[in-house]
Amino acid sequence: MQFPEKIWHNGTIKPWAEATTHVMAHAIHYGSSVFEGLRAYDTPKGPAIFRLGDHTRRLFKSARIYDIVIPYTPGQIDAACRDIVAANGLRSAYLRPVAFRGAGSIGLAAETPIDVAVAALDFGRYLGAEALEQGIDACVSSWQRFAPNTVPAGAKAGGNYLSGQLVTREARRHGYGEGIALASTGLLSEGAGENLFLVFDGALHTTPASASILSGITRDSIVKLARDAGIEVVERDIPREYLYLCDELLMCGTAAEITPLRSVDGKPVGDGVPGPVTRRLQQLFFGLFDGSTADTRGWLEYV
Repeated sequence: MQFPEKIWHNGTIKPWAEATTHVMAHAIHYGSSVFEGLRAYDTPKGPAIFRLGDHTRRLFKSARIYDIVIPYTPGQIDAACRDIVAANGLRSAYLRPVAFRGAGSIGLAAETPIDVAVAALDFGRYLGAEALEQGIDACVSSWQRFAPNTVPAGAKAGGNYLSGQLVTREARRHGYGEGIALASTGLLSEGAGENLFLVFDGALHTTPASASILSGITRDSIVKLARDAGIEVVERDIPREYLYLCDELLMCGTAAEITPLRSVDGKPVGDGVPGPVTRRLQQLFFGLFDGSTADTRGWLEYV
């Protein structure tokens, strides 16, 4: 990966290499960080960050769950995101705001300084350059998502992604593009770092928050765009075998955007190629950035 020249770190834009922390930082040992992933897109009006305010609000909500007091206001984090895209001269970017417990005591409940950084990277397509067009092959992982009242799935916390690492690394070892996790109930949860939508008879079906998912902002965007376009959306519990019975299947997230799945566990999804509902959703979503879909909700914040 080509790293940018600059990063926002603890209130200052500085050279990338100078944004350091100590090896004894609490977050390194205990996963005590919260973060966001969001994208800036190159639009006819210049770089625009997608749903910046919504991402920042979720960052602060995640921090509240873990008693992490971010020493900046949401407005300052929004400004840092805009400023770091501009400082690196990027037309499009993947942004990573992160707040974490820094170096202090090593006790689990230790009170430590809270460090905050915002990076803006030239990131590209998370699941591969051809994934959006051709789809990927996925598998159901042997690793399940954490049970309710163990780890809060609704927080976007660093430690939560140990689960996703197990899921996706297992999938890659076996030659798949991505893994899918079941909830502790044995019902469908989500991908390693993506939400899922299944298509049956032209309607979108997705798993609920109670399935130990992170209710993604891209997921919410797809729900709203689909309903605007007259596509029915159903949120419900979904058994594993429905992955093999649906007409279309897609993953979504800031990194994955809208990625079709062409097979699961070696079984083709539908005809084995991205279907018409998936294509329509891609058209609506990416149309926000080329102007062919009206931004009626003010989701684009220009740098």
